[in-house]
Amino acid sequence: MGGRVVGIDLAGSEKRDTGFCLLDVETLEAEVRILHSDGEILEASVSSRPLVVAVDAPLSIPRGRRSIDERSPVHFRECDLQLRRLGIRFFPITLGPMRMLTKRGMRIKELLENAGMDVIEVYPGGAQDVLGIPRKSRGLEELRRGLERLGIKGLRPGMTGDELDAVTAAYVGMLYVRGEYTALGDPDEGLIIMPPIPRGWRPGKQLSNYGR
Repeated sequence: MGGRVVGIDLAGSEKRDTGFCLLDVETLEAEVRILHSDGEILEASVSSRPLVVAVDAPLSIPRGRRSIDERSPVHFRECDLQLRRLGIRFFPITLGPMRMLTKRGMRIKELLENAGMDVIEVYPGGAQDVLGIPRKSRGLEELRRGLERLGIKGLRPGMTGDELDAVTAAYVGMLYVRGEYTALGDPDEGLIIMPPIPRGWRPGKQLSNYGR
């Protein structure tokens, strides 16, 4: 299958760095850069003509909430609860700064879908757990080398966590278009797309069918 996918490590504010990765589905050659404004993200995505845009940000709110700012006892989507049952660490979307990220994620999703693109929610930290490679908190160079072991090309020393998480997002997007993925959650509420998770998997168990 030819074509390219986009991975976006979205920041909660346009003032902060958003990682953007364009990944070739066949060669796994990555082109990575930093963007800031919604307009830059939309323009870069549209011009790339991707098969899918994989966004690292919550793209929906829990069922039963009217808005992310509403005072409500409902804090988790089904996809979040499934992450928790798997033992994968994450920040609840109603927690402090995550509210700003969720608002922007939903806005970016609408912009991209209105431009005719397929948009999925991904979680690079969780994907890295499943793929058996380090999260950025364990070291950026360790994460970069882990991504290179998956076959991704074009990475360079000194890349930021935003850039490397965008690469991870794009890799999950590639798995999605290949049909090699696990979808967590309820489609009517919001899904998180992950690498394939076998029955009985727990953090620390590397998947042997990944890496080259």
